[in-house]
Amino acid sequence: MNIACIGWGSLVWDPRDLPIRGIWFADGPLLPVEFLRQSKDERITLVLSETATPVRTLWCLMSTPSLDAAITSLGEREGIPEEYVKKSIGRWQGEKSDDPICTTIGKWAKKMQIDAVVWTNLSAKFGGKKNVPLVDEIVRHLDNLPHEKRHVAEEYVRRTPLQIDTEYRRAIEKALGWPPIGANSTDMNRTRTNE
Repeated sequence: MNIACIGWGSLVWDPRDLPIRGIWFADGPLLPVEFLRQSKDERITLVLSETATPVRTLWCLMSTPSLDAAITSLGEREGIPEEYVKKSIGRWQGEKSDDPICTTIGKWAKKMQIDAVVWTNLSAKFGGKKNVPLVDEIVRHLDNLPHEKRHVAEEYVRRTPLQIDTEYRRAIEKALGWPPIGANSTDMNRTRTNE
């Protein structure tokens, strides 16, 4: 069974114990991704949002024996409590869906001859509320972080693969002088395997 994991942020450069095979490929589905989630450590992370402009995501094959194992592994990598995994880890395995993101992923997967797909499905959140922050709010938040937290937040933005070229990323780069790390997305997509 071919099971793929779609990524756009830290999964790509820091998979940790996520059981993946080989490298991340740059021809994932076009999905609406943006810097819209304030994490516990104050970074602003990438999430799916219908308000965002679609960008070309990345993907890799997983070395898990089943879709359930892939879901569990991704939930563990993302630090999602078990009771929230069903809601916070997206999955597709051939079924039709009313969700436009799941439909897009399903069409891509069929074209790529992939049997099942998993992805992180966290929502936008800022200031402790589930809402879509304005780009100016994000820039101001990042600019006002204390040194250590700012360093971690900067690394997340700068290490994001180049092809994740979003409106908010361009604004952050311009306002804070945080250019991407790496010459091209291929260099940044190579990662260790857990086979």
